[in-house]
Amino acid sequence: MIVAFMGQQFKINLWLGCLGAFLISILASMFGFGGGPFMVPLLTVGLGLPMYLVVGSSLLAIAFNTVMGSVRHFQFGNFDLVFFLIMFPAAILGGYIGPKIAKRISPLWVKRAAVLGLLLLAGNLLGVY
Repeated sequence: MIVAFMGQQFKINLWLGCLGAFLISILASMFGFGGGPFMVPLLTVGLGLPMYLVVGSSLLAIAFNTVMGSVRHFQFGNFDLVFFLIMFPAAILGGYIGPKIAKRISPLWVKRAAVLGLLLLAGNLLGVY
């Protein structure tokens, strides 16, 4: 499938994107992470999209997944309102400031920061530290 964005065209495998997003959403909802650590590689490596397009697209896809996962966890009683009220304003502010920073620095440094974050997440999940 050919996707057009701001005058550029990208050829993507729609089936790979849908299947990958479905599986990532299941894992993210099960284990309580946003899905970005897997969605970004799916979009960049799997679908071959450029980083400037991936960041916004990934965040929008994850937003829907996060809302649905949060509703279900609330229904199961796995929800702390105080923690949410503390984290929500910080997440909104970070979501506003992050793209402004990413726009001003090299895409290579954005990728390096993402790799560092993924390595830290992996180490934490594996119990390395």
